[in-house]
Amino acid sequence: MFIPTLVLWLLSASPEVPVKPPVPVEAAPPVMPADVSALTRAVHVLLRLTIDDAGEVSRVDVRDSGGMAFDRAAMAAALRWRFEPARRGDVPLEVQVDVPVTFEPTVPSDGVVVAPVEAPPRDVVPAAPEGAQGAVPLPPEGALADGAEASPPRASEAEDGTPPTGPRPPPFSTTVRGQSVAPPPVAVGDFHITVGQLADVPRNSATDLLLLAPGVMLANHGGEGHAETLYLRGFDAGEGKDVEMRLNGVPLNEVSHAHGHGYADTYFIIPELVQSLRVTEGPYDPSQGDFGVAGTVDYQLGLERRGITASASYGSFASRRLSLVWGPPESSDATFVGVLLRQGYGFGPNRAYANAGLMAQTELRLGPETRLRLFGASYAARFSTAGVVRETDVVDARLPCGADADSQFFCLHDPNQGGANQRHLASVELVSRLARGGRFVQQAFAVSRQMRSRENFTGFLQDTPPVGEAQRGDNTEQSYQGTTVGLRGRYTPGLTWAGQPQPVELGYVARYDSVRTRARRLRDKGGAPYATVFDNQVRTTHLGAYLSLRGAPSEWLTLRGGVRVDTFLFGVEDLNRPESDRQGSRIPEESVEAYGFFASPRASAEVRLTPRLTWLTSAGLGARSSDAAGLSDAEFAPYARVTSGETGLGWHWNDDGGASTLEVRGAVFATRVSQDLVFSETTGRNQPIGPSQRLGAFGTARFQWSQRLDVQASLAWARATQPMPGASSWRLWDGTVLPYIPQVLGRVDAAWRGTTSVARQPVGWSLALGHSAIGPKPLPLNRYSASIFLFDVAARARWRAVELGVTVENLLDARWRESEFNYVSNFRGPDAPASLLATRHFSAGAPRTVRGTLTVYLDLQEDRP
Repeated sequence: MFIPTLVLWLLSASPEVPVKPPVPVEAAPPVMPADVSALTRAVHVLLRLTIDDAGEVSRVDVRDSGGMAFDRAAMAAALRWRFEPARRGDVPLEVQVDVPVTFEPTVPSDGVVVAPVEAPPRDVVPAAPEGAQGAVPLPPEGALADGAEASPPRASEAEDGTPPTGPRPPPFSTTVRGQSVAPPPVAVGDFHITVGQLADVPRNSATDLLLLAPGVMLANHGGEGHAETLYLRGFDAGEGKDVEMRLNGVPLNEVSHAHGHGYADTYFIIPELVQSLRVTEGPYDPSQGDFGVAGTVDYQLGLERRGITASASYGSFASRRLSLVWGPPESSDATFVGVLLRQGYGFGPNRAYANAGLMAQTELRLGPETRLRLFGASYAARFSTAGVVRETDVVDARLPCGADADSQFFCLHDPNQGGANQRHLASVELVSRLARGGRFVQQAFAVSRQMRSRENFTGFLQDTPPVGEAQRGDNTEQSYQGTTVGLRGRYTPGLTWAGQPQPVELGYVARYDSVRTRARRLRDKGGAPYATVFDNQVRTTHLGAYLSLRGAPSEWLTLRGGVRVDTFLFGVEDLNRPESDRQGSRIPEESVEAYGFFASPRASAEVRLTPRLTWLTSAGLGARSSDAAGLSDAEFAPYARVTSGETGLGWHWNDDGGASTLEVRGAVFATRVSQDLVFSETTGRNQPIGPSQRLGAFGTARFQWSQRLDVQASLAWARATQPMPGASSWRLWDGTVLPYIPQVLGRVDAAWRGTTSVARQPVGWSLALGHSAIGPKPLPLNRYSASIFLFDVAARARWRAVELGVTVENLLDARWRESEFNYVSNFRGPDAPASLLATRHFSAGAPRTVRGTLTVYLDLQEDRP
């Protein structure tokens, strides 16, 4: 780990008037950088602090760098230190001091060691002002952390008052500021996931990174460009109805979307720019807001590698991918530009796609304590989809493709399915560091979104045609166009009590949405609309605030808690009312307004059983707002209330050299929802079914070794049921099993990196594996789907600035069904009699897909120690 050795050199400006040195009040030691997995030798960082006449650290410069990650960790700690100011007599002074910080490769039982004060190396000499006479070392406050006694101020090594002699350390003019450390988890299922080497595992989009969290399954019946259906913690979260999605804090869930309330499309995120994710499973953090029923996902962007990285791929089914990311060498990883182009024919008829996206961010320093982050993204996509097919038609080879089994499996019923979407996003974030370790963050954002999709799940079944006419088809067009603007903020005052920091956070959100959402039926021939299902102009104002606090009554117990309050005001213009009613003709429009309010307390208790083993119990209430399309005028808007609890263990291990780490977590959980939603084939969107409940468990482990091997494995089980009327709320295992939700999910991700020599030239290489195991999914009418086992592999080799790679997805070429349903349909034609028997329907998963990649690295950056 690390041993911070802090020696503060105060240089007096006059030999006649003695200067009383600054006295540490708060000086917590630095934290080992999270992205450093191997430390085999001591790393030294020399900081120069400017301590003002109030005792605050007003500026930090790096005099001698130990590497970017260690510089940031040391400076992040230094900026939170407080002192009694230096004084000449009774007059406080602003002084400069040099602080050596040493990170040592030792891992004690409690993970942190604070050493007594040591003298600085003889070759480190402070820059003394003219007339300086001496130096006084001061003990850090952290030296008292484990019962060590503070050493009194000692004289410098030279007894005559002159500073020690020796070579001056090399100058370092760049001021490197630290980044905030990830907060401790609020639950066992609160994961701060650093992608790291696991980015080598084949993934088609940033959405696939969610598979790094346990209990996650993804499915997509809409094609490349359509949002993924997300299964998490026993929830069929649809395309976002039960999972709150954010990108750098910007909300992505779309209210009253035509395809489903809470629709969240993350396909536009460029995977190369995703630095980490926070996946909070369950509603346990007061900062979690609307749609956080099953949990919250927050993508954090950043580009660690500086310079230009260009990548071009070509693979099966004419799939093409071109990416270009750039990070200016003189800037931090928060400044970057990324462009991504994708195009292909797809793995069967009517699966072509094309999309393009751009993301850019810059971080500006407005002063020693303030930074401004500007972010923008634009994205456009067009895609076709094959939709679902009837299993009986595949078996009987009735589909309009080749008669062989593969051609029928990947065929389709309706070629008039697909969609297009556009998204433009902008965000401005201001972060200010306050005195005593406080922090104030303000963010403003704006999102413009447009989408249109066409899907047909039932063929010719839902239409009620005019007398004497045939069915016109069930193809449904869903369109959405909206604008979102909002503010988010949080304030951490940096309070202390009994000499210990007391983390308290206040936060708020203000969001306004103005959207047009509509669904229409289209003719099978020509595609002209013949009926409107709904057509609404929706205006929603969401105001929310939360309070979060954390305290440690003892060294083995930490308590966290808070409360969140959310209010919603809905305004709906229903543009699809009848032109007449029993009282005569009328205007075919109607206005509806409603209001909703809910409060959500959350709490957790963490018990430290051993220095490595922690027991964490969490409970909380969450909510999902109402779909405005279903509200009545002057209604107190109902909302889906979720009650959830979780308890489990977490264990962490490091070897003595810091080269290997192992983290293991496991928990059991229970959840009740007052109003759940399940997919309906007749509307092509989720519909309410009443209350539901879940009982489940998960386990996950991640092992990392010396930046060479990174392995993560998880296994999750969940049983989702709809309770019988009048049943006890404690009988979470009773009731009717909810359809489409797999009960068992397993996932393994592994990446191995190394270096070899070819013709006396060093060549870097990597191998990666991803494996998903999905248990049978219950279907309506007591049916179950087949289990799914998928393997993806990748290999890369790099020589100097050039890298070649190959990926193979679905290595065993399994014929698997990405989505599977059981219902009544009629795809035989408008004049064919419809069967009243439910049958299996599915959308085919991709077969074996091979892709080759050429990557070129320009403006090469040497890895720092």
